[in-house]
Amino acid sequence: MDCHQFECQLAFLQVAMFLWALLLVHIHTSTMSEFRIHHHVNELLSVLDVRGGDGAEGYIDLLQKHRTPYITTTVSAHSAKVKLAEFSQTPEDFLRKYEELKSKNVRHLDPLVYLLSRLCEDSQTLQRLQQNAKDRSEACAAAAAATTTSVLSAATGVSKMSMQELDELRKKLGNATAACNAPLSAEVTRKMLRDKHNKKNPAQLNPVFPSWVYERPALLGDFIAGPASAADPAVGTLALGVQEQLVLEDLLFILVGVDGRDVAAQPVLGRQNRSFIVDATLDTSVKELVHRILPVASFYSTVTRFVEEKSSFEYGQVNHALTAAMRTLLKEYLILVTQLEHVHRRGLLSLQKLWFYLQPTMRTMDILAAIASSVDKGECMGGATLSLLHDRTFNFTGDPQAQEVCLYLTKAASVPYFEILEKWIYRGIIRDPYSEFMVEEHELQKEKIQEDYNDKYWDQRYTIVQHRIPSFLQKMADKILSTGKYLNVVRECGRDVTCPDAKEVVYTLKERAYVEQIEKAFNYASKVLLHFLLEEKELVARLRSIKHYFLMDKGDFFVHFMDLTEEELRKPVDDIAPPRLEALLELALRMSTANTDPFKDDLKIDLMPHDVITQLLRVLAIETKQEKSVTNAEPADAALSGLEAFSFDYVVKWPLSLIISRKALTRYQMLFRHMFYCKHVERLLCNVWITNKHAKHHWSHSAKWFAAAFALRQRMLNFVQNIQYYMMFEVMEPTWHLMENNLKTASNIDDVLWHHTSFLDNCMKDCMLTNPELLRIFSKLMSVCVMFAGRMQRFTRALRPEHADGPPALEAAAGKSPGAKQEPPEPASDAGFEASIVKFDNSFSLLLLDLLDKLSIFSSNNCEHSMISIIYRLDFNGFYTERLEKMAVERSQKAAA
Repeated sequence: MDCHQFECQLAFLQVAMFLWALLLVHIHTSTMSEFRIHHHVNELLSVLDVRGGDGAEGYIDLLQKHRTPYITTTVSAHSAKVKLAEFSQTPEDFLRKYEELKSKNVRHLDPLVYLLSRLCEDSQTLQRLQQNAKDRSEACAAAAAATTTSVLSAATGVSKMSMQELDELRKKLGNATAACNAPLSAEVTRKMLRDKHNKKNPAQLNPVFPSWVYERPALLGDFIAGPASAADPAVGTLALGVQEQLVLEDLLFILVGVDGRDVAAQPVLGRQNRSFIVDATLDTSVKELVHRILPVASFYSTVTRFVEEKSSFEYGQVNHALTAAMRTLLKEYLILVTQLEHVHRRGLLSLQKLWFYLQPTMRTMDILAAIASSVDKGECMGGATLSLLHDRTFNFTGDPQAQEVCLYLTKAASVPYFEILEKWIYRGIIRDPYSEFMVEEHELQKEKIQEDYNDKYWDQRYTIVQHRIPSFLQKMADKILSTGKYLNVVRECGRDVTCPDAKEVVYTLKERAYVEQIEKAFNYASKVLLHFLLEEKELVARLRSIKHYFLMDKGDFFVHFMDLTEEELRKPVDDIAPPRLEALLELALRMSTANTDPFKDDLKIDLMPHDVITQLLRVLAIETKQEKSVTNAEPADAALSGLEAFSFDYVVKWPLSLIISRKALTRYQMLFRHMFYCKHVERLLCNVWITNKHAKHHWSHSAKWFAAAFALRQRMLNFVQNIQYYMMFEVMEPTWHLMENNLKTASNIDDVLWHHTSFLDNCMKDCMLTNPELLRIFSKLMSVCVMFAGRMQRFTRALRPEHADGPPALEAAAGKSPGAKQEPPEPASDAGFEASIVKFDNSFSLLLLDLLDKLSIFSSNNCEHSMISIIYRLDFNGFYTERLEKMAVERSQKAAA
């Protein structure tokens, strides 16, 4: 396998393994939503190119059954690491890489190792992964070969590179790669962090230490590189007792960061550990004891450099608190060295005693240096630092002294983080000057919720930043986010809220302590916001008001309104005067039972740029293959009438706009326009019945054709009325009552949002507004009904010349429908009228059969049983049953063929 194929295969396996590990980590926690599991499973199936089988749903059900609230991979991480090392061809390299990643506090490392160890035991899965990786590597190689060929063909005529030039280029690339991999200097790192913060928060710039703080090395407390001292006699030529005393003097200096005479520190580069040079002439026994003591000085140097570097403003409050705690421990360490120096001056200190007295401190300094190195390597800040400290504290369960040190550091470092947390969960305020907290605030305007359909204020104003979540708060992250969001909404309404159960949050290994505090704050915030919206802002009453108008449950209001606006709405949309429509709307509101609605003044008129069918098809085409063609299609509504463009709008103010957003109002508008047009078609067909009654005596010689037309009109009217009845009384009313009952039991605003969105989604789906195929058929049926009504009106007027000045409104209103073409003048003879009626009858019957057939397929395949009731209503006497069964048989025969 060549290098390119190996890289493709490795990249593929890394992606697949990462997704598996991510899924494995989340699936063992009770906080993961079904949507996220679905997303991860689909992503994994896509990467692994898995087709057939039970599909994503089968795997999701299996994972849901085996999920637990406990993380089961922690216990077996060590054994999994050992097993993988045995399986690996280069176990030393694997263990070295594992320790490197572990020192950087890489999340999900142990679950990934656990998963890989399980895969090593499953030969069938391994074989499948290898085959899949091979296929993908071949595809990568083919793509690379094609690219190389095109590049070479494009470079024809260019001179070839000599071997010397090739070597020079290789050296330059190697140097550039080494420079990229080299750790950045502390000054460059500070500048990058400062620029990043200042760019994000230009109004609150980070303070900066004066330059002399970094330019004067004597202020740091670490070893200073100076000129070499004058040559002294070799210490090895002196007596053993003198050697020991001289080395003791050197070690006491070395332990506080000052070079000695015979023991000196070597310069360090980047984050390397400090090493020392010991005079080679020293006695072997003395030298051995010196080498045992020197690691303490190395630890001190590492910790001192870490404390000085992380004390800069750019590294955040958590690192500041950690370095302050380390300074306290360093102070105790320096006191110990001072006491040892006092003993040495009294002549009571030997190397063995020094080694004995340093034993307890050596362990502490080792822990401090390891933590400092891990924070440095992982570039940890905020929550990441706390996660590292928590994991270290938890892992030292069997070592009381080490655990006590780590617990002290973690408690001290968590204080500023918990102060931010307390302000957030108790008051809904974020004070995070260094971007360390798990919740991040974005500059979004709440006013846009009422204007922008795609506005995501509630989801994006405050978001979770995963790498800032401390591992001990991972399970509570969603509740922490929601708690502050709820209180923040109330605060933005001008009310100051503070949780009555507010207590100081203190870090402890017993997570239940602060989990209970977060739970209490969450329950209080949920209760406050829910009461504020439901009681003070009358959310349910607002929703009922919207239902009156958008879901048409005020029948007398719509009769008055359609009677008043019929003449105005039949005009082209450009000729309509909106103020006149507003005046007619207000008149209809005052004349009907809607006058008792306290929120009726928030209802407004809106003239849309497209008819409802075009609008729905454009929405349904979003993120599909048809999106471009639908969007770029020529508008079929260049001469859009007011009736087709008409819709209601509703004024909603903050904070109710969180629930009744522009997206929710747009769905209400789609439902309203759909039903409003159905109501318009029903009025046209009823008007045909009225005019036919008046013209009956003119048609005595054509009773046969009159009866056929009357029967077709009745079938159309039956269809339109049954569709309206189904939408209003079998879809909207039951779904509305279900939502009302759910709102009474909702415990927080997210439940309210979910119930309201589910209500609108179910209404849209059951009213056939989410299926483009059903929508197109329904649109054609409505067009046939409108054209039939227009034809009948014109034919009736042709038979009654004395009433040539008959009702123009009916004729004009029936003359056009969304997507309908202009009909040619009807034939004046009975034969022409008969042919026209037969044509309308055939078109209507074929479309209705097609609709019933598609409804049958859709309801059975997608388990949408509510749509079956339409079939029973429209085919109540079995008139279409035989033909539907015949179509089903033909379809099954085609499928079998």
